[in-house]
Amino acid sequence: MQFASVIGQSEVKHQLTDMVQHNRLSHALLFLGKEGSGALPLALAFSQYIVCEKVQGKATEPAVSLFGEALPATVTGSVNDSCGACAACTKAAALVHPDIHYSYPVIPRKSGDKPISTGYISEWREFVKNYPYGNVFDWLQSINAENKQGNITADECSDILRKLSLKTFESKYKVLVMWMPEFLGKEGNKLLKLIEEPPPNTIFLLVAENESQILPTILSRCQLVKIPALTNNEISAQLVQKAGITPDQAQQLAAISEGNYREALQQLNHAGEDWQYMVREWLNAILKNGPVSLVKWIEELSKQGREKQKQFLRYFNHLLEQSVRLNILGTESEWANSLPLSEKDFILRINKMSDLAQQEAIVEELDKAAYYIERNANAKILFHALSIKLFHILTEKSRVKPW
Repeated sequence: MQFASVIGQSEVKHQLTDMVQHNRLSHALLFLGKEGSGALPLALAFSQYIVCEKVQGKATEPAVSLFGEALPATVTGSVNDSCGACAACTKAAALVHPDIHYSYPVIPRKSGDKPISTGYISEWREFVKNYPYGNVFDWLQSINAENKQGNITADECSDILRKLSLKTFESKYKVLVMWMPEFLGKEGNKLLKLIEEPPPNTIFLLVAENESQILPTILSRCQLVKIPALTNNEISAQLVQKAGITPDQAQQLAAISEGNYREALQQLNHAGEDWQYMVREWLNAILKNGPVSLVKWIEELSKQGREKQKQFLRYFNHLLEQSVRLNILGTESEWANSLPLSEKDFILRINKMSDLAQQEAIVEELDKAAYYIERNANAKILFHALSIKLFHILTEKSRVKPW
């Protein structure tokens, strides 16, 4: 995988390539990013960058044929990314490079089994190919874990010690990519000496989501690389390019995914709804059109299923959050001007019909509703009750009638 295949994260990419180019590469890096931010793809792209022949300087040496004449250079690309064409890049992209090792949570295949990551390498390659932004739940489902808990075991730690004690086969560096070190229990202390005093040119790349769940002894031995959440524009652009949906649909999905590309892909299965239109119709039914219109609206939404109902509530919450931000930053701020025109106009209308206290109260009610939907509440009863609460919240101080 190349950096070009990783969504956004330009600053982190520059930080990583700068480490290599200026010979400041730490022997242990912790990629810390929330689900869907791209921490794993970044680590995989960085491991490929480290072993790339062009980056290591091999591609600058003149190629010579068996008969002595010079051959044209075949490796192309920028020093800010792996070339993607050399033998090392080809193997790294397919996750078969002999000097890049992988560790991840696994389960025993049968009772009494002592599982290690190598036993699941075929499934791992397939998972990374299909779900590079997937989480540990996706991974465990892909290996049919069902209700079993994945772990990075003591046997896995012993296997890591064995593999990293070997000499490199092809590259200057040996690299270990460990995904989800949160699943490494006290047995992880077996790796402490190796991480603190590794063999020459041995690199540890740990990829985690929750810093507090990592062994403090391991955490203290790693240089932290923070992976920020993706921006809405980065996610929406990727969705338009990969999924072929409209920019407006992509913006709505990006807004409710909150920087999580995996969540955006999950929500893509429920795309096709105009949530902005549904919010407008709901507010009009509550404050203007009367009970008949409201009952009809609730009937329609109750047919959508729990996932779409939660998605609708998340989108309404997103609009309210944006309206608060617009009040603080102002309508002429750089952030406000970056909003899609239809969404900006909609948010301005919300600000006209409600103040900050009302918006805060609505957000609280929407969060409660999402909680109850998760627990199989009756949708018709829930949205009737929620509509009544919103009516009282909005009519207490409402200054302008809805559109």
